[in-house]
Amino acid sequence: MATFFQFLIEQFNHTTALEWLAVLAGFACICLAAKESIWNWPVSIIGVTAYGLLFYREAMYGDMALQVYFLSTAFYGWYFWLTKRVEHQKLIQKLNPKQWIWIFISIPLISLALGWFMDKYTNSTVPYADGFCTAVSFVAQLLLTRKILENWLLWVFVNICYIPLFLYKQLNLSAILYFVLIGIAYKGYLDWKKTYREQVS
Repeated sequence: MATFFQFLIEQFNHTTALEWLAVLAGFACICLAAKESIWNWPVSIIGVTAYGLLFYREAMYGDMALQVYFLSTAFYGWYFWLTKRVEHQKLIQKLNPKQWIWIFISIPLISLALGWFMDKYTNSTVPYADGFCTAVSFVAQLLLTRKILENWLLWVFVNICYIPLFLYKQLNLSAILYFVLIGIAYKGYLDWKKTYREQVS
């Protein structure tokens, strides 16, 4: 047990300030989003900027590009939630069967395209794993900005996938964060599901 804690302390000591900033902002953002707080968007802007720089340093170019997308959706989501809240509370929605089909088709296609591109044109050591996580995150973020319930299920899934990827890249603090985020994302799903049931009852 003592050896394990020594290992954790050693990993924390090797964690850069940039990763600390990215992790703390990411943690705060997901907690705020789960509570439907509009403040998740400005906090997200800080987190994705930090992670974009971190992923560039680690040659994780798919995830780096994803942060640019996250940045644009953060501004869009902030505006969308703010304007809808002025008019009326934006209702949570659920995916219909056609939208599920679109998701099951688009994620593999985006994953393969990104993986092929990074494998051929970059020095990425994890092109297809990076591409897959990027594709799932891309779709999950799109659903979140539209307040679609199932975004949380995709976040649970992709957070699980990110853990071994981060460990391989020695981003240990991020791996720990994403382990915690699995539970937070699932809690977000349960909370939004309860709200959705109240809307339709």
